[in-house]
Amino acid sequence: MTDVVGRLMRGVFKLLLALALGVFVLSFLLAALVVVLGVSLWSVLTGRKPAPVVMFSRMREQSRRYTQSAQSVWPGRAPVGEVVDVDATVVGERDGAQTPLQRLR
Repeated sequence: MTDVVGRLMRGVFKLLLALALGVFVLSFLLAALVVVLGVSLWSVLTGRKPAPVVMFSRMREQSRRYTQSAQSVWPGRAPVGEVVDVDATVVGERDGAQTPLQRLR
């Protein structure tokens, strides 16, 4: 009899936890929606872009400047995406040099 009551109590407890989690998630989503709507309304009234949009656009611009300056450091380097032909050369072993496999033996 105690086993049935214990399983029933565990089931009720799990149900209450699931219900509490659902309420928490829904309230979090509702709060996020209210914040987004409030920021959007504020940006419409003031005529300015919201701060997160400005921050991400600044980060994107700095990233673009960095990649352009990094490419200008190596002016002789081929642009990304182009194929460069090179002559293949055979590398021979030096006299008395051991290969990594021979060193392990």
